[in-house]
Amino acid sequence: MSFFDLKGLLSPLTGLQQFGRKPHTLTYTKEAADRYRGLHFNKLDQCIGCGNCSTICMNEAIDMIHIEGIEGKNGDSGLRPRVDNGRCCWCALCVEVCPTGSLNLTKDYIYVTDDADSFLWTPGKNNPDAEEKISFHSDVDTSLSMYQRVPMREMDGTERVSSFAEVVLGYNDEEARAEAQRCISCSLCTEVCPDHMHIPEYINAIARGENEEAIRIIYDNNPLPEMCGKVCTRRCEDVCAIAVRGEPVAIRWLKRYATEQAKTADMIKEIVNPKIEAPNGKKVGIIGAGPSGLTAGYYLALRGFDVTIYEAKSHGGGMTFYGIPKYRLPYESINKQVEYMQKIGVKINFNTRVGKDIQFEEIYNKYDAVFIGIGFEKPWKLGMIGEDLNGSMQAVKFLEIINEGGSVDVGKHVVVVGGGNVAIDAARVARRLGADVDIVYRRRVQDMPADWEEIEGAEDEGVNIIPQGIPIEVIGDENGKVKAFRYAKAEMIPDPKGGRPRPQQIEGSETDIACDTVIAAIGQEADYSFFPEDVKNKIKFERGRFVVNQKTKQTDDPKIFAGGDAVNRTADAISAIADGFNAVKGIEKYLLG
Repeated sequence: MSFFDLKGLLSPLTGLQQFGRKPHTLTYTKEAADRYRGLHFNKLDQCIGCGNCSTICMNEAIDMIHIEGIEGKNGDSGLRPRVDNGRCCWCALCVEVCPTGSLNLTKDYIYVTDDADSFLWTPGKNNPDAEEKISFHSDVDTSLSMYQRVPMREMDGTERVSSFAEVVLGYNDEEARAEAQRCISCSLCTEVCPDHMHIPEYINAIARGENEEAIRIIYDNNPLPEMCGKVCTRRCEDVCAIAVRGEPVAIRWLKRYATEQAKTADMIKEIVNPKIEAPNGKKVGIIGAGPSGLTAGYYLALRGFDVTIYEAKSHGGGMTFYGIPKYRLPYESINKQVEYMQKIGVKINFNTRVGKDIQFEEIYNKYDAVFIGIGFEKPWKLGMIGEDLNGSMQAVKFLEIINEGGSVDVGKHVVVVGGGNVAIDAARVARRLGADVDIVYRRRVQDMPADWEEIEGAEDEGVNIIPQGIPIEVIGDENGKVKAFRYAKAEMIPDPKGGRPRPQQIEGSETDIACDTVIAAIGQEADYSFFPEDVKNKIKFERGRFVVNQKTKQTDDPKIFAGGDAVNRTADAISAIADGFNAVKGIEKYLLG
């Protein structure tokens, strides 16, 4: 027997020398370390079902599932993570990337059963009592998610009121890619976007430095993306998963960055390279070259329809061109996008007002289908004494004159009545014309329907906001010229039904503001005077808007479709674009089956 054979025979006996000694490790302890990574626990009411945990799991141990009692809503997919504890290695990457902080690990780590299926569980549902044992969690400072957005460079408030130069300066390549890398691709933004744009897809393309690919993705269902990149109401950002504990991904600014890479209409056409189907023999007439009409025209032309748009004014874009100041949306940005549409075959007859230059009946009889995409251009009046005085005007008309290159003498002091974006736009334009400006709004600042970004911009430029002010009278001098504006202070009365508090005038609180101009911005409506009575009788209206099939945008007259402000109450460009896109599907079904 060799030495090695003998050693192998005796080696098991050497273990006897350890007999009776104190063990180096413990086989079980009732109390784990404070940061121990045990079984998962999820706060179900804080989770938004983004799926980031499932995406990062290298063991494929997490699935997103529906569970009873949790429904999806804006900003919440309705799904919750289910963990396969047979696959999990408790690395905690899922916890580190949870944007809401709802997913955690606990001090629970012993789970014994002979039922293999029971190792597949939904944290928070299967172990609701484990919340008190949370040990490992993420916070904003240590999380792998990036909660702070890349700041946007803007002109200084005191500098920008001296011109109509664009306020927002835009991202450069490095800034855009850094911001795009914050996206976790949860797609909650896509669900809430009225047009259901492919948001994570184009943001990921930007993060990779593939700007042309981002442009192609964007134009798949939005032909006016540069417009949206500058003035969209960005409801997508409101539901961004990162925004739960930080700042939302700058979706609007990233869209702006990508689309601005195509400097001309020819560049857009070359990059997008749209497939244009052969003519199908069907003709569609469109009334209004606003966002909904342009969108319908673009996608109908791609599908082989012969499209003609009738526009009353000299430029396309509708209220986005004539109502949005150029420091927010420059002329060249809109014109570039409209020119691109013309290059792919959309015909636009400018300076052609329906009802005057061409009758509606002629369009109705000439085309196989008609799409109506008129905006709300007819302003509401204040309904008070003195509003017809010289120097009292409507915001919509004021902005239109300025945007067309005209001039308005507003004097040294302007009062704007209203709290929406139109009121803010009018106030900021008046500041650029050299006037001191007060905005009088009947409710609180937090109740203003204007975008918070626009409100802050106005304040940065020196606009003074007077909240809880109820308009009473426009006061004129002996020559019929505005000299003052009278309002009363209001107290806010709670709504017993839970709605917004309503303003109630405080007796004896009347106050006069000396001013040269009063600009009313309390709302608009559509002008349907071009409609013949027999056509009106075929179509249903409700509160000044067409009643349509929400999926197809078809009216009660099957040949007539409608979208934009004349249909929806959101009054934003992206909703109008979505209407135009959906109408294309309806028209295609109606004419081609």
